[in-house]
Amino acid sequence: MARALEALQVIELGRRFAASYATKLMADLGAGVIKVEPPAGDPVRGLPPFAGGQPHPEKSGVFLYLNCNKQGVTLDTIDPRGRDVLDRLLGRADILVHDFEPDDAAAAGISWDRVHSVNPKLIMTSITPFGLSGPYREFKAYDLTLASAGGWTTVNGMPGDPSMPPLRAFGHQTAFQAGANAAMATMGATVWRLKSGKGQHIEISAQECISSILELTYVTWPYMALEVVRYGQRPLHPIDFFECKDGWIFVLCLEEKQWRSFVKMMGNPEWAEWEVFANAFVRASNWDALKPFIAEWVADWTVDDLYRAAQEKRIPFAPVSTMADLLDSPHLKARGFFAELAHPEAGTAKYPGAPYKLMGTPWEIRSPAPTLGQHNESVLGGQLGIAADELNALQAAGVTS
Repeated sequence: MARALEALQVIELGRRFAASYATKLMADLGAGVIKVEPPAGDPVRGLPPFAGGQPHPEKSGVFLYLNCNKQGVTLDTIDPRGRDVLDRLLGRADILVHDFEPDDAAAAGISWDRVHSVNPKLIMTSITPFGLSGPYREFKAYDLTLASAGGWTTVNGMPGDPSMPPLRAFGHQTAFQAGANAAMATMGATVWRLKSGKGQHIEISAQECISSILELTYVTWPYMALEVVRYGQRPLHPIDFFECKDGWIFVLCLEEKQWRSFVKMMGNPEWAEWEVFANAFVRASNWDALKPFIAEWVADWTVDDLYRAAQEKRIPFAPVSTMADLLDSPHLKARGFFAELAHPEAGTAKYPGAPYKLMGTPWEIRSPAPTLGQHNESVLGGQLGIAADELNALQAAGVTS
């Protein structure tokens, strides 16, 4: 099977999520990715959930997902001997992706000037919290820090109550956004190198990745002097979540014809003709009175039955999928979205696939995430030609594991 990026050789120094996700996107399209971990392993190996429920460095679900299709080696790049081995890897590579803060990157030997001197054609992508310039350049950050700095927590919170404090989305969303942007920018630099023959340095600011996806929140401020916050009071209604027998559904009637279809679907109740619900604007101003009527009616339905009934009447309702719903979704199964993969330590599990399909060069999960140091011998020995006695000496010195 042809693979879109099979000619690319990528080195990853990832210790959180962003670099690992960026290189995963490349690996799934065929790039050869070598993940360089410290001898103790990527810290993500220690994050739950774990297969079987017991903490284990080879069974972290998020590590297994992020590192499919990669080879894994261990290397202490702060040690001069480890840095020399890294240089030999970089000399054969097309791309280096890392997510170290600037001071840590310099200590690990991956500053742009040094890397560029090793391989002038190399593309180096640096994912940092706040970029490589500006007063926040040296700041370290967690997901909560970056989501707040980027403006995300301001627009997230309790539906209908803008007085609630800022809230963070679940997971490590800022890192995944930064990783996706890093992969895209790296591919752009790769195309340019085909024309120019030159490598270049790419910097990704996780804060700016978040600030760039806040939709119309910026436009409303200069245009209307209005700060958009959360899921607060709507100018039109109904636009809200309601609880069914077995889950939640999103009820949406933006257009008057949609509302009239919904009223008919509810059996033309008397209250629907009251003057206080006469149009979308009046319904919005009296939403606290209208919502209980709709909630009582919706509560007698299952999510799927109500969704299908609304679809037949061209009312754009939407079921709120749980993780169990997604794994069991007949639509996602038909599209082959989830891939089942066996790992020597963690066993067999389902992994999310790619949100795109390429006709000629499809994505593919070919191999499970590497165990710690799994490819030391095949990569450092086989590809770089480091003799067995030297590999043993590096391991004895703690440069590899």
